[in-house]
This record gives sequence, C-alpha cells and structure tokens, in this order.
Amino acid sequence: MKEIRGLLTAMATPFERSGAVDEAATRNLARFLIENGSHGIVVAGSTGEAATLDDAEHIGVLRSVVDEVGDEALIVCGTGTNDTRHSIELSKAAAEAGAEAALVVTPYYNKPSFAGIRAHFEAIATAVPGLPLIAYNIPSRVVVNVSPAELAELAKIDSVVAVKQANNDDLGPIEGMTVLAGNDEIYLRTLELGLAGGIQVASHLVGPQMRQIWDAVEAGDLDRAREIEAALRPLYEALAITTNPMPVKAALEMAGTIPSGTLRLPLVELEAEQRAAVRAALDTVGVAVAS
Repeated sequence: MKEIRGLLTAMATPFERSGAVDEAATRNLARFLIENGSHGIVVAGSTGEAATLDDAEHIGVLRSVVDEVGDEALIVCGTGTNDTRHSIELSKAAAEAGAEAALVVTPYYNKPSFAGIRAHFEAIATAVPGLPLIAYNIPSRVVVNVSPAELAELAKIDSVVAVKQANNDDLGPIEGMTVLAGNDEIYLRTLELGLAGGIQVASHLVGPQMRQIWDAVEAGDLDRAREIEAALRPLYEALAITTNPMPVKAALEMAGTIPSGTLRLPLVELEAEQRAAVRAALDTVGVAVAS
C-alpha cells in the first residue's frame, strides 16, 4: 500500500459548459497535478463537488484518474455521505475502481452523536475490509466537530488510519492516526509539527512551490520552507474568499489549466470583485493568466 503522506491535491472536477463531466479535462488535470508536485490526488471530495455528482459520475471520475496516473500516485476517493448505507456502496465501488484509500467525511445534516459517528465508520470499515479510511473532520461544513480524543477513538477501528484535519484549532498529533492538513494555510504548520502532509487546494496552481515546501522541511531547511510559504499566502487567502471550489475553479480557468470553470448549482461563478481578487493573487504569486 502506498503511504498516505506528502502533498495531496483535492482535485476539482472539470465540467463542460453544459455541466457534464469533462473526461478529457479530468485526465489532463490529474496529469498536470502529478507533473507539478503532487504526491497524490483526492477525487470527489468537497473541491471535486461530490455533493452534486451522481454515483456513476463519482466513480467515473475516479476511474479516469486511476487510469491516467494511478501507477504514479496515491489515489484517494471521497466516499463519505450523510447516509451510512450510501457511504458503504460508494466505498465498495471506489475500491473496485482502484482507489487506494477513501476519504470519509463526518456525516452532515443528520448531526449525529459521537456514538453515531463511530458506528458510521465501523460499518464502512466492516463492509469494505482492507480499504484504508481517512476521516474528514470539517466542522465548518458538517456542524459537528470530532475532537482529538474522539479521533483517537476512531483510530482504534482497524481501517481508520488517517484524518484530514480541517479544524485549524485542533491541529496536532492524534494517537494511532496519520494527520493531514485540511486547509492550505496550515500546510506548513502541519509539517513543522512532524505530521504527514496535507490535502490541499492551492496546489492546483502553485504545486511546484508547495512541493518545494515539503522538500525543504524533509531536508531540515525550515527557513526556506517558511520563505516559500510566505510568498504563497496571498493565493491561500484569495482561494478562501468564498466557498470552495468557486475560487479555485475560476483560477484554473484564468490560468488556462482547465477549459471551463463551470460549477454546478447551487454553486455559482464568482462575483466581479471576487474574480478580480483571485486574478490579483495569481499575479502576485507569478501564475500567468491566459488571455
């Protein structure tokens, strides 16, 4: 099994102007990410607009990415929903399609107790033995926060091997778990703490620089890592100007990396002022904007 560590990109799902999944652009984006610093790719997560992909599209995107770069990189698939039965079905399908791990978000909307969260993970782990599970703690989207102590309890489930920690206030080691940064702005801090890496968004645009941060930390050169990170902060801030993935898809289209920044409702394109802020940030970090 490939290690769950390093710079992983939470990949956006390219859509055609009609709103259909653009398979060619999906493959091209996956290839671009691996050639520009990413150790691995997470498909069909929040950034991939999993909430508005049907199951066939969900697994279709995964198959395209596995076929394109699966021999070269760790491929993780988001399979968590607020319905345990559906999460099991998606996890089984993802494993069959070549995912090497599943990203399982804390069930949203239902607002379960911790006993329900634990039962959710136990049910998925039992149904899909051998598939490593990465818990996804993102209270800003799901309302419920899973505390470090509770994450350590989830780690006692054999298949739950890691966490994508998107609660910056709770960032730190978790007994029995690999810890990955869930937000761009804590990527370096995660590495400074000796943790495993991050599942990031800005790496769509500044992947080489974010890989340099990883390499610098690995080499013990924290001053160099901090220098690179400081230069990227304007982009980190711009990509958080409104709901992800609205800014990053606009940025990818501006940079010419994908042909269309189309989103699916209820997500909409950036307002003019937000678009200008993203464009300015791209200029600041040296990402060329296509004419």
